[in-house]
Amino acid sequence: MTKPIIAPSLLASDFANLEREVNMINQSEADWIHVDIMDGVFVPNISMGIPVVEAIRKHAQKPLDVHLMIVQPERYVEAFHNAGAAIISVHLEACPHLHRNIQQIKALGCQAGVAINPHTPVTLLEPVLKDIDLVCVMAVNPGFGAQKFIERTYQKVEQLRALIQKHNSTAKIEIDGGINLQNASSLMAAGADVLVAGNFVFSSSSPKEVITQLKSLKP
Repeated sequence: MTKPIIAPSLLASDFANLEREVNMINQSEADWIHVDIMDGVFVPNISMGIPVVEAIRKHAQKPLDVHLMIVQPERYVEAFHNAGAAIISVHLEACPHLHRNIQQIKALGCQAGVAINPHTPVTLLEPVLKDIDLVCVMAVNPGFGAQKFIERTYQKVEQLRALIQKHNSTAKIEIDGGINLQNASSLMAAGADVLVAGNFVFSSSSPKEVITQLKSLKP
């Protein structure tokens, strides 16, 4: 049984002590570091930008999983690659030329991901499933942490897993939002590979222990 990939989200971390938070993740059983980029246009919030990603990269010992919740991501993909992103996910809803966006990310040598909002059907991903490395399924509405998990996500993950198998795709399924010990095993059973956990990790008195618990879960 393959263990889940755990990607703590720095959106929920203490921004005044980012180096400390990144070092905690380095020392934990986490696999990736999830970095949320928001522009105040695609989502109703603004978060960290390119200089902050550069600063994180200086201390990170694990791949940076950069989630672009922004319009016109093609304008910034190269800058985020240069800042240290290993994985770059763009939103299907923000990309009228999605295939071109994916090609751009791949050409830079990054893994390419596509994120979808809670209302977006997984069937819209069919034309690109063979071209991408990751699908980020939003289990909350993007823009803010600490939101309640949307229960319909289980069904979407099952549908997406079936589509990935149908198309012989190697894309991993990442779940972002509302992850905890109660729903993580069920998400893995439905087909999830990567668990993004923000508030659940960073609001804990022992974040490293929470990461260990997530890493040791079975479907």
